[in-house]
Amino acid sequence: MARFFRRVTIVRVEKPSRFTINEEIQWFSNSLGLFGERDKEKSKFRIFLELLKAAKLKKGLSTEQLSEKTNLTRATIIHHLNLLMEQGLVIEKDGKYYLRLQTLEELVGALQQDIREIFGELYKIAESIDKELGLK
Repeated sequence: MARFFRRVTIVRVEKPSRFTINEEIQWFSNSLGLFGERDKEKSKFRIFLELLKAAKLKKGLSTEQLSEKTNLTRATIIHHLNLLMEQGLVIEKDGKYYLRLQTLEELVGALQQDIREIFGELYKIAESIDKELGLK
């Protein structure tokens, strides 16, 4: 059985009192941990934005297309795409990259389900450990 690992990052970020669409996207992205301290050029966010634009057109983008649109090297694109896939935000199909689901609302729902599954597994293991250690 193939196993995969998914890193779901949720960050509680204060919402601005007034939102423009750009501020909403930035808040959404911050809340999903798309901005890391090491990512000074916001490369992962820029890639995510291009994939969001492509989703509107129901298209995927290749690493070459993403490189052209973001002015990032192909190596940087691949690095961040791998992180986005690990986070469960992006999928690859036939050499093109897509948001995991067509809308951000569906994406949040899928991430919520991922978190439920992870916590379900954690709960079962915690219960087993508690019994084994005589804590329960």
